Amino acid sequence: MSDALINGLAGAGGGIIAQLITYPLQTVNTRQQTERDPKREKRRHGTIEQMIQVARHEGWDRLYGGLTPSLVGTAASQGVYYYFYQIFRSKAEAAALQRRRNGVGDGSVGMFSSLVVAALSGCVNVLLTNPIWVVVTRMQTHTKKTGNCQPDSTSSGDNILAALEPPPFGTCHAIQEVYDEGGVWGFWRGVFPTLIMVSNPSIQFMLYETLLKKLKKRRASSKKGSNDVSALEVFLLGAVAKLGATVVTYPLLVVKSRLQAKQVASGDKRHHYRGTLDAFIKMIRYEGFYGFYKGMGTKIVQSVLAAAVLFMVKEELVRGTRWLLTKDAVKMVNSKPSS
Repeated sequence: MSDALINGLAGAGGGIIAQLITYPLQTVNTRQQTERDPKREKRRHGTIEQMIQVARHEGWDRLYGGLTPSLVGTAASQGVYYYFYQIFRSKAEAAALQRRRNGVGDGSVGMFSSLVVAALSGCVNVLLTNPIWVVVTRMQTHTKKTGNCQPDSTSSGDNILAALEPPPFGTCHAIQEVYDEGGVWGFWRGVFPTLIMVSNPSIQFMLYETLLKKLKKRRASSKKGSNDVSALEVFLLGAVAKLGATVVTYPLLVVKSRLQAKQVASGDKRHHYRGTLDAFIKMIRYEGFYGFYKGMGTKIVQSVLAAAVLFMVKEELVRGTRWLLTKDAVKMVNSKPSS
């Protein structure tokens, strides 16, 4: 089994576990980012209180709206990302060694090369998996109708029931809604800011690789002589790396969510976005720069926790898989009859 495949599968497994743990936070955060009602803005609740409000008025299952396509998207995204990341990084390491033979550099992959490797992997990932995340965003932001959608005395029994308890909104409903609104290209709404956002994992992995390299180097130079890194240390390194990346790229995430959420169908064009530039202009004009940082506190908690769990689980899965493969190889060698 190739090293790229091991890392790809381990990344997918780690991503799924991290997604399951942090999904309610992600749902609340997506709703915070796409909130356009000024009346609701004035009575903002904290993250925990918002989770309780969703559970109370819409049911606990709404906190996991879109979980199934999200898990598929997470597995696909992490698998694709880590697979191509390992391929590109192997090429970068080979190039670094070649430069060393030519008398240039120390043979290690530098910070800039790590950034380029992560960016290329991220671009491939975005182009292949963006449709999944458009569907997930629609499902996360779908809410039961309240307020002006209440039934009146002239409503039929079916209309009253639909207003109070709308039909289930599943993956197929979300796909149909996206297609009806924008056709096939509707599944690539928000792809431009998402492509720019590859700087998030790029910065994240650059910070992570740099911190990990320094920690291993420090361990190797110590008297212990071992450069092994524990699961807890990987957890903390992943958390610090994700925190730095999230703060820098959060405004792009808000714009992406606005573009992928259901567009306002009313005559109010303030929150109807034709594209990335239009979204930026309208958000600055009608909401100010604060609009680009809605729900940032929730996102930091969710992202840092998810990234930390992802790195920890991924490293343990890679380590365990390599150990099993080595063990099987040793058994095969020992089982061969001696000549």
